[in-house]
Amino acid sequence: MEHLSNESKLESIQSMKSTLHKLESALAQMTENGTNTTLVKKRLHAIHVGLAALEQVWNHSPLSHTQEDLTEARKVIVGLLPSVESSYERSKAGSPQKTLLERRIKALHQSVQAIDELAAR
Repeated sequence: MEHLSNESKLESIQSMKSTLHKLESALAQMTENGTNTTLVKKRLHAIHVGLAALEQVWNHSPLSHTQEDLTEARKVIVGLLPSVESSYERSKAGSPQKTLLERRIKALHQSVQAIDELAAR
C-alpha cells in the first residue's frame, strides 16, 4: 500500500472523511426521526476504524482500536462495498456522483487492505 502517490492517499482519506460526514448526518436525521440507528452506528464506527487504519499505515498515526474493532470494521466495510459498487454502476458516466463513488470504492478497498496489514502485525 505504500507505493501509492500522496495525491491518491489524500483522495482516499478525504473520501473516508466525506463518508464519515455523510453517516453522521444520516445518524442525526434518523435520531431526530426516531428511526432505528443500529446499522448506521455500526457503519459509522467501521468507517472511523477504516480511516484510522489508513492514517496509521500511511502517516504512522497512533491507532487506538483493538484487534476486535479491526475485525468487525473489516467485515462491515466489505459488506458495504456491493451496494456502493452497485450505485457506481447505475451512475452516469462523467458525473460528479460517479467520481465520488469511484473514490469511495477505492478508499474502502484501501481501508480493508490497511486493516489486513495491521492485523498481520
